[in-house]
Amino acid sequence: MPLAIITGASRGLGLALARALVERDWSLVIDARGGAALERVERELGAKAEVVAICGDVADDSHRNALLDAAGDEVDLLVNNASLLGPSPQPALAAYPLAELERDYRVNVLAPLALSQLVLPRLRDGGCIVNVTSDAAGAAYEGWGGYGSSKAALEQLSAILAAEHPAIRIYAVDPGDMRTQMHQEAFPGEDISDRPTPEESIPGLLSLIEGHLPSGRYKAREPLTASAAVGPAAAA
Repeated sequence: MPLAIITGASRGLGLALARALVERDWSLVIDARGGAALERVERELGAKAEVVAICGDVADDSHRNALLDAAGDEVDLLVNNASLLGPSPQPALAAYPLAELERDYRVNVLAPLALSQLVLPRLRDGGCIVNVTSDAAGAAYEGWGGYGSSKAALEQLSAILAAEHPAIRIYAVDPGDMRTQMHQEAFPGEDISDRPTPEESIPGLLSLIEGHLPSGRYKAREPLTASAAVGPAAAA
C-alpha cells in the first residue's frame, strides 16, 4: 500500500487530495495546525484507510521529525501543501512587518525544503514530491509581495532539487484560484463564491502523482503533458 505525507490536510486542497488518495487505497500521514479540525479528518479518513494525523507546525523541527517517524522507512509521496498567507489584508512590501515575512518564509519555503531533505532518502522508486505553489509566484500582484515571493522561492527550490535528483519527479503545482479559507483571507469582505472548489484541482494532481511526467511546474486545471511543464525543472 503506497504511503503519502500531506501537510495542511485539515481543509482545502490538502483535505480534498487526502480524500482522493484514501479512495485509491493510500495510507496517509497528515498534519495541520488546528487540532480539532485535524481530529475530525482523521476520524473520517481513518474509517477507510490507515491514517496518522499529527497536529503541529511544519516550521518546527520536532514536528517534521514526528511526521517522518510516523511514515516509517519508505515514502511514496510528499505533498508540501501547508502554507501561510501572512497578514490579512496583505500589506504592501514597503510596510510589510519583517517578522511576519520571516514567518512566511519559514513555513512556505524552509519547511518544504526541510521535509524534502528528510523524505528524499526514504522515497521509493517511482515516488514524487509535490510542492503546491501559486500564480502569485510569477505575477507581480500588488499586495502579494510576502506570499508571492515565498512561493517564487519555493518554485526555484523545486527546480534545483529536480536538477540535482533527475531520477525523482519533483513538481511545483499551481492549483489555481480556489474557494478556500486562505483565499477568503486574501480578499477579506469579498464574495469568492465564484471560485472553483479545491476538488476541481484534484484530477490534475492525481495525474501527476500517478503518472510519469517529467519534473517541472504545472497548472493543475490545465491539460497535463510533458510540453506543459515550464521553468528550469522542466529541462532537468
